[in-house]
Amino acid sequence: MSIIGDLVKKGFAYATDNGDVYFRTRKDPHYGKLSHQPLEDLESGARIAVGDIKEDPLDFAVWKGSKPGEPAWPSPYGMGRPGWHIECSAMARRHLGNTIDLHCGGVDLVFPHHENEIAQSECANGCTFARYWMHNGFLNVDNHKMSKSLNNFFTVRDVAQQVGYEPIRFFLISGHYRTPLNYTKEVIESCKASLERLYTCRNNLDFALQNATGNSEELAERTREAEEKFVTAMDDDLNTADALAAIFDFVRDINTLAGEASPAALQGAANTFDTLTGVLGLLYNRNTDDIPAEVHKLAEQRTAARKAKDWARADALRDELAGLGYVVEDTASGPKIVKK
Repeated sequence: MSIIGDLVKKGFAYATDNGDVYFRTRKDPHYGKLSHQPLEDLESGARIAVGDIKEDPLDFAVWKGSKPGEPAWPSPYGMGRPGWHIECSAMARRHLGNTIDLHCGGVDLVFPHHENEIAQSECANGCTFARYWMHNGFLNVDNHKMSKSLNNFFTVRDVAQQVGYEPIRFFLISGHYRTPLNYTKEVIESCKASLERLYTCRNNLDFALQNATGNSEELAERTREAEEKFVTAMDDDLNTADALAAIFDFVRDINTLAGEASPAALQGAANTFDTLTGVLGLLYNRNTDDIPAEVHKLAEQRTAARKAKDWARADALRDELAGLGYVVEDTASGPKIVKK
């Protein structure tokens, strides 16, 4: 109630006879700055619902007077409930402060929800609400919106049981966060193959380091170029798709130049490779020394069960491994144990 009280006290909100409290949209000179919608355009679609007592059709509720059958709480304006937008502003102010660094959400929330959050928070607090905004595109399945009615609804955990978590991470960063992504089984298999290329390249670097006899520094120059391209991509509105492209260009250079590279160039390439993939949260399963012997044993038993086509036993072992926090990914080079 404190943030609503601040808005009323400053003249940015007003109470009505029916117990509603509305935000005066026109009093905020910056309204529309996030969605880039001028008030003149919003006026044409504005309306006043039956029972509303607004000064202006553009005003929105920060508190709604109680109606029969609805949850209600006491307030200085009578029994009622908070509006949708004010809940988020109140939670942010209480737990994160008047100004937050980063606010995220789906593209469908830009207007009116986030626009209204900005208006009520900045008018109440007198300062910037969020320094940066990120709005993600939608996830489709086989070019259809995910929904239970289409029977194409599943969770990350459902997919991870089949392929592990890392291919899902790779898939989600393979496109720009603001663009929609289309999930298919073929795409996730392609992501698994791309990850295998990265793991293979990094393992080849270790092998080259152990057997280094070259003296070429060309790989060192390509390493610097890869890091520059990666940073440029990430600085461009977190363009993870281009950042991944920079890494795979680097993979090509490593595969071409590692044989003649000097030990220092190889070590520099390995360090940079680990840094770039680490920024994206990839290749976190390279070190398997910490995996318990029990998990290795269960994975071996699952492999044996699969070879014997004892699918029920293989599934039971898979579930047992999942209970211990591990997933076995079946790759072209054999099963790989992945920590969830």
